[in-house]
Amino acid sequence: AHPVARGWRGGDRTRPGPGEAPGALGGPEPGRGRAWRRAPPPRFSPAAARHFDTGTTEPVSFFLSGLEELLAWQPDANDDFNVATVPLAQRQPPLSSRRPRTLVCHDMRGGYLEDRFIQGSATRNPYVFYHWRHIDIFVYFSHHTVTIPPVCWTNAAHRNGVPVLGTFITEWTGGEKVCEAFLAAGAEAYGAVSDQLARIAQHYRFDGWLINIENTLSAVAVENLSPFLRRLTAQVHSAVPGGLVIWYDSVLENGALRWQNELNEQNRVFFDACDGLFVNYNWKEEHLERTRRLAGQRHADVYVGVDVFARGDVVGGGFDSHKSLSLIRKHSLSAAIFAPGWVYEHLGAENFLQNENKFWGLLADYLPTHRICTLPLATSFSLGMGTSRFLTGKEEEPGPWYNLSAQEIQPLYTESEGQLLTSCCLQDAWCGGSSLRVQGTIPAGEERVAIRLFSFQMQAPPKLFLNLLYKMEGPHRDEFTVALELTTWDSDTCHEGHITPLPEPHGRHHPRLLPAPPPGLSALLAASSALCQLCPSAPRCYELELQGCMLRDLSLLVSRQQSSPQETRFTCLLGEVRVLDAASVAASPPQVQSLTASQLWWQEGPDAQQLSLSLTLRWDFPPGRANHFRVLSLGTRCRRDEPQQPQLLGLAHACLFRVVGLAVPRPAAGQSCQLELLVEPVQPNELPVDPDRWGRLVLVYSEPAGDSS
Repeated sequence: AHPVARGWRGGDRTRPGPGEAPGALGGPEPGRGRAWRRAPPPRFSPAAARHFDTGTTEPVSFFLSGLEELLAWQPDANDDFNVATVPLAQRQPPLSSRRPRTLVCHDMRGGYLEDRFIQGSATRNPYVFYHWRHIDIFVYFSHHTVTIPPVCWTNAAHRNGVPVLGTFITEWTGGEKVCEAFLAAGAEAYGAVSDQLARIAQHYRFDGWLINIENTLSAVAVENLSPFLRRLTAQVHSAVPGGLVIWYDSVLENGALRWQNELNEQNRVFFDACDGLFVNYNWKEEHLERTRRLAGQRHADVYVGVDVFARGDVVGGGFDSHKSLSLIRKHSLSAAIFAPGWVYEHLGAENFLQNENKFWGLLADYLPTHRICTLPLATSFSLGMGTSRFLTGKEEEPGPWYNLSAQEIQPLYTESEGQLLTSCCLQDAWCGGSSLRVQGTIPAGEERVAIRLFSFQMQAPPKLFLNLLYKMEGPHRDEFTVALELTTWDSDTCHEGHITPLPEPHGRHHPRLLPAPPPGLSALLAASSALCQLCPSAPRCYELELQGCMLRDLSLLVSRQQSSPQETRFTCLLGEVRVLDAASVAASPPQVQSLTASQLWWQEGPDAQQLSLSLTLRWDFPPGRANHFRVLSLGTRCRRDEPQQPQLLGLAHACLFRVVGLAVPRPAAGQSCQLELLVEPVQPNELPVDPDRWGRLVLVYSEPAGDSS
């Protein structure tokens, strides 16, 4: 069992510790011996080169420049790194409801920054977005002709139920030439472009396109623009379930480039040809009034732009963006929040998380909450970044890291009249890079407060298991108890797609603490004996039986041990929360199969007694059965008596991983060395997987014959 770390309460997760034998692991038999040979960086074909960093061979996300690259694009075996693996989670209300929506358009310093590194980077204080519960659509924007969203953004958004759009843009004189080439040339030409855009969205598994034509069009080109949009929209709908095409307010029906800041008769033809209109930012209330009248039943398909940088004549930007949102919602229109990275770019990285919560907190009254409608819910609250990487409450890997694919399901970040505040804590975590800090005050005369973490709208299974890991901070931590509360509706009062005000809960449930975990969860708490000696009354696993009702809210209850006539402050760190359908817990996880290595690249160093090895691992695993994979090295042995030193190489969010620059011993003449690699699947419910179901690969290598260097 792992030693207990940093006082986390409520349970533990078991994994083989340093020096523990993993047992007989799944995967192919140990690989045959091979001689290493020094080699220059792999020579990629032009098409393949964009998939990898040319210096390190790390996989990277990419864009397409110009019409020629778009039309030449074909799926490639190296594309697998860039294909999103997280399906779009279901939420309520669905995007198809007529409730006004919120679109976020991410535009930061040209795009493809640290987020282009698919397996992550050692970036300190990166930009992250995590207020997914409040938004409906995420657009990744850049000024490249075809902006394919970096896969990490698609994975993070999909995990939280938000569809992601790429951008197709033409602008300036070069844009006029592009439009003449594919619009003025006729149906075959613009059909080829729409075909490719739909294929790209389908292949990389994002959800559609923002179309931004910011240049004048000839009479012939503008005549073909609406047919192009209709064809693209139909193809995206066919290729991508729930796919979207949104048009940016720029060109008019006569081909002139003139932003209207509203929906009107001069741009309505393009709105009618696709799924929505992204209105420019320099509007006044009279623009909204006219837009609302003309949009009619499609009012939610008009996304009124809010430039957070407040460029031009705008109602409000920055921390005054709520002024714009207030007017937009007054007229029942959707909002398009452009460049909310202002918080990071303008105010700086140092206090980014605090400022980010302030920015979205000011908008919260105009951003309805989305509700989860599937289980399991399992999260350690990681933002996909950190100053260290933690596992079971201990620092597993020091140093900064950034990988949005590793961002977990995010809770509601709330501030209630200064009494309650939820925020991210990077200094301590149970798993990943952060925990959730909950700070608040129990008012004088009150016994407890409830902090809403997640909202649901789904039929409750007959039995739930819930798990909570937490610890209190501060000098009076022993004066509080912490528990979970789940509220429900009667099934006949709440239905899918419900967009009217939801009723008050009919049931308020406090799950029963189990004296011992059920068989399906016993492995989860197997390593908690030391933990429970420190805190024998700590909550570990809860059970709740329900019938004929729907889940509503999951809240954290913080109670005082004794009543007090004075208000009492508290701080609680949440390390992990799980809500599991009891029927799914007993399901046996599948096994990692067919683990292989390819694209090997040997280099000298980092010192005279070592070599540097890069390679690509691939394996098979049923889709949807793993949240991610931990790729580990058990170390390299050139003698049988050498100890093995486990090392985390990284997290994979697809069934492949590029090992880059792994230092291994240089074999002596006539000697062979053995490198052992493991792939551990992490289930969606985050319950541990027995090591005999991991993947295992042994690579044997030796000095090339006749090589005297």
